[in-house]
Amino acid sequence: MLRLANACLAQGSALLDEGNVGTAYVMLTLAAWLAPVNSQALYQAAKAASALGKRDKVTDYCERALQVDPSAEAVHELLMNTFMHGEHYFSVLTRIHALVKPRTYIEIGVETGDSIRLAAPGTLALGVDPAAKLSGALPPNVRLFPVASDDFFAQNDVRAALGGLGVELAFIDGMHHFEFALRDFMNLERLSATGATILIHDCFPHDRRTAERERQTVFWSGDIWRLIVLLKKYRPDLSIHTIATPPTGLAIVRNLDPSSRFIAENLERLCDEFLALDYSYLAKDRAGKLNLFPNDWTRIRALFAATPAGAAS
Repeated sequence: MLRLANACLAQGSALLDEGNVGTAYVMLTLAAWLAPVNSQALYQAAKAASALGKRDKVTDYCERALQVDPSAEAVHELLMNTFMHGEHYFSVLTRIHALVKPRTYIEIGVETGDSIRLAAPGTLALGVDPAAKLSGALPPNVRLFPVASDDFFAQNDVRAALGGLGVELAFIDGMHHFEFALRDFMNLERLSATGATILIHDCFPHDRRTAERERQTVFWSGDIWRLIVLLKKYRPDLSIHTIATPPTGLAIVRNLDPSSRFIAENLERLCDEFLALDYSYLAKDRAGKLNLFPNDWTRIRALFAATPAGAAS
């Protein structure tokens, strides 16, 4: 059986290189079936599936290949490129700041301070991070709160810190656990101004290992994807678009309702429900389930056209 698997792998790989994708796919899927722990067979089957536009199959074969060889860089790259394209999230974030020109901005998870420095001098920016490792001094329009986000919202009059205004733009990029991001979203929406936007990073995971709640890898997105699934199910009033920006997507959430108490009143139940949702939920139609949107700035810009962030407070 091993000999047959190797023969199918060799023939299928050659056919794939020649551009005979359909026949290559048949041969390579047979090789992967015959040798389910051969990472190369799984990877080649994923490549053939990608050439045919079979994204669910790409993720299946790549996930299985990474279980065999977690360090396979080519597999990681194929998996990312299957969904992610275009500018890096930091470039998209830069464009959003320049477009929206928010008067107020809150960033959860400051780390080195590079992203919060994108706030223009006219923006009053608050950064929240209990363990920031700043790469340099922050500009005078930025105030850092070195506490956990739950404590920040509980212990501070945030509106007063924003000069009496609501939050016009926010970026959630803190603890990579779903329930933390959920509470951050809840608190930010409550303080949001008319036409505000909340951005959520790391909401489109690559594979199971990098999406685990306990960090096992250098690259790690955690289980923030659960927040998108929750908001889609229980907050259909929201406008949710997960931009396909490398490495792990950037969700743009608009049409916020600061009067909504649904999350606050059901917080424990919602956490229980979605923490019980296994990663395998994303095995089919990951793009659809996470509202993936093209990383095309012309189309992204149009998402902000209806209600500018600074329209009202």
